[in-house]
Amino acid sequence: MSRYVIDKAKLDENIELVKEKAGVPVIGVVKGNGYGFGIKEFTLALKEHGIKTFAVTEVTDVPVLREILDGEDILVMRSTCIDSEAEIIAQNGCIATIGSVEAADVMNRVSERLGIKTKCHLKIDTGMARYGFMPSQVEEAIACYSLPNLEFTGAHTHFSSAFRNTALTKAQLTLFKDTMEQIKSRVGEVGILHAANSPALFNVEGVSLDAVRIGSAFTGRVITLEKNGLNRIGSLEAEVVEVKTVPKGYAIGYNGTYVTKSETKIAIVPIGHYDGFGLMKEKELYDLRYALGTFKKYLNKKQMYVRINGEMHFIIGGIGLSHTAVDVTGTDVKPGDTASVDLSPLMVNPRIEREYR
Repeated sequence: MSRYVIDKAKLDENIELVKEKAGVPVIGVVKGNGYGFGIKEFTLALKEHGIKTFAVTEVTDVPVLREILDGEDILVMRSTCIDSEAEIIAQNGCIATIGSVEAADVMNRVSERLGIKTKCHLKIDTGMARYGFMPSQVEEAIACYSLPNLEFTGAHTHFSSAFRNTALTKAQLTLFKDTMEQIKSRVGEVGILHAANSPALFNVEGVSLDAVRIGSAFTGRVITLEKNGLNRIGSLEAEVVEVKTVPKGYAIGYNGTYVTKSETKIAIVPIGHYDGFGLMKEKELYDLRYALGTFKKYLNKKQMYVRINGEMHFIIGGIGLSHTAVDVTGTDVKPGDTASVDLSPLMVNPRIEREYR
């Protein structure tokens, strides 16, 4: 049976490194099933290190987090105009993101109906073009602060190219700060300001503000321009279930895409597309130099491989839905031996068990 293995000690090291690098409170982003690490397990690991605010984009994650969080804050980074989503946010005492007049009106109306006041963070669109008021919409943003059932405790923006464009990131930061200064001059206190995501924190100086929002850096799988000191975490594992030897000229896999050049010993590993393996040939990118090297390998169609007992063995015959054939000629590989593949946690099927060691 396959499982996705996370080294807890290395994750602990990454969390502490991020906290030291940030120098300000860290908002733990646990969207995408905890960046593929399992939302509950990942959140609890961050909580162990004193992180007190967690962020998601899907409102369906809110009840899941509420099961394991007590006094910690949940920031929903989606600005929504959907009543049912606003109700989940308000009922669960989350911090709502307000990125439009329409979203503000919906949250205010829902909060009034529930008889509560909902905490909110204003979203400013500095160039991502998803959620948020554009800087030209300052007057509309200011109007939201007067809505009686909303309490604004912060504001944020999102960098579009922090993994590759430092100048643009700094320009976005300046635009955000200038916009919030305009708003602050009219409404008074605006709460905490946060903008930096993982690539920004590790690539651009001076982006921390009052807090940072970090997700991918905890996994060690973040694009940085220089070595970042983070541990690259996560591998998909399963046991070899069958070993066989086939003669020269034997076709392997669907459509016989690979034909053996000599007698070949094959190990069958129960890992495939269903698990998330082989859906993306190139490895997760964590620095620019590695990215360029991986891209060249992809263009050259270099064979993919599986590690069995720590040794590298090439895949033959392509990857199936749930099985992969591996050339283990000249080895003592046998059924029951452990096979592993380096795979981004975001590609791993959510049904696969996450095993913290």
